[in-house]
Amino acid sequence: MKDNDKGIFIDGIDKKILRALMADARTPILEIARSVGISGAAIHQRLKKLEKSGLLAGSKFIVNPKVLGYTTMAFVGVYLDKAVSNPDAVKQLQKVPEVIECHYTTGEWSIFIKILSKDNEHLMHVLNSQIQTIKGVSRTETFISLQQQINRQIKI
Repeated sequence: MKDNDKGIFIDGIDKKILRALMADARTPILEIARSVGISGAAIHQRLKKLEKSGLLAGSKFIVNPKVLGYTTMAFVGVYLDKAVSNPDAVKQLQKVPEVIECHYTTGEWSIFIKILSKDNEHLMHVLNSQIQTIKGVSRTETFISLQQQINRQIKI
């Protein structure tokens, strides 16, 4: 598979390595090497190549927010009074720890954010005291997620 914009070539072995690590980033390199049929050193070389290309953006542990008591996920469309308010609003949103994603969007909203909160009361507090008070925010539109049905990465 070749990405013409980046000039990255991914062969079948690269795909097998990526699939194994996407399924579990803690999979030992030697275990992957045995299943793919090449040396551990070759796996390391390929991973370095993929990192250097920018295809791999790191690895991380995923914390289950529910275990920490964060049970309410919401998506919020943020209306700004002027487009020039975008950078300042984003700077202020970065200071709100419950905001876990922020996107500039097309359509009605200027910004679309994802919020994790402990419950609806906590969400209301975050919206009223931290987001709607940001200079330039004219109003918000909130959608509470009832249950996430799909959570995946791009298919390799």
